[in-house]
Amino acid sequence: MNIRPFSLALAGVALATAANALAQDGRAAQDYPTRPVKLIVAAATGSSPDAISRQLANALGTKWKQPVVIENAVGLGGIIGAEKAARQPADGYTLVVSTSGAMSVGASLMKLSYDPVKDFEPVALVMFMPNLLVVHPDVPVKNLQELIAYGKQHPNKLRYGHPGIGTTPHLSAELLKDMTGLRMQPIPYKSSAQMATDLLAGHYEVLFHNSSVMLPHVQSGGARPLGVTSAERVATLPEVPTVAQAGDLQGFEVNAWWGVYAPAGTPAELLARLNADIVQALQQPAISGWIREQGGQVGGGTPQDLREHQRQEASRWAALIEKAGIKAQ
Repeated sequence: MNIRPFSLALAGVALATAANALAQDGRAAQDYPTRPVKLIVAAATGSSPDAISRQLANALGTKWKQPVVIENAVGLGGIIGAEKAARQPADGYTLVVSTSGAMSVGASLMKLSYDPVKDFEPVALVMFMPNLLVVHPDVPVKNLQELIAYGKQHPNKLRYGHPGIGTTPHLSAELLKDMTGLRMQPIPYKSSAQMATDLLAGHYEVLFHNSSVMLPHVQSGGARPLGVTSAERVATLPEVPTVAQAGDLQGFEVNAWWGVYAPAGTPAELLARLNADIVQALQQPAISGWIREQGGQVGGGTPQDLREHQRQEASRWAALIEKAGIKAQ
């Protein structure tokens, strides 16, 4: 095969251009950031995702010697925040702390304006948060096995609250129904605070909710704990079994999770820098200790770990949503 010198020259120019671009990306990653960084938080002020994001922002701002500015973008279980982040420049100066709902569940429930995979670069898992299964103290059960038996004896008498279709409290209850044959009636809420208040007042019987939110109510006796949805017991409630243990439900596990993402096209060298700095921040005792105090699990890992976790979650919830005939409202 004869290759003309002109073709070889063009190839050399292309290789040199690519090498120069890589070198520039590497220098940009080393110098980053040279101005403030915006961190979109797809959750409300005062929520667990907001609290951990602000701690991360403080730690990263100190390391980078540049402000990390929080911008809360609330709505649709994190989808509003993801929509906003997907339209930002891929330069590392706008990141998003996004939710399991926006990145893994939403696409099975509605048509999204963004692609959770193609429009984002994963950076790092931040944390996992299990739900706590509780009942009002007037419900005549002491453990999950008794709840299942009671529910089967009184079909549709039990009601469960949830803060929206596709949220982890909702999916936790639907997974329990699917694995046990329980028939419970859903009561949707627009406000998580009102949802918890109504459970405590006895307006309905069953609730899956963030362990950090329900812990004070369990400790005061306002709600009776039956299990945690994580694979292992949580340190803040060591006497409470997992749902899998309490109900003999092998494979039952539900965790809300939050991860940092960047817009698609963010350079690989910059993603690696961001990942290293975020993982280091998560390992600081003040941050990791706070997560564990909330009943959560510290994240970390590589961008590829986050992408794989996102893929697995999307697959498992899509299957349950289809089987149960769950529709967005």
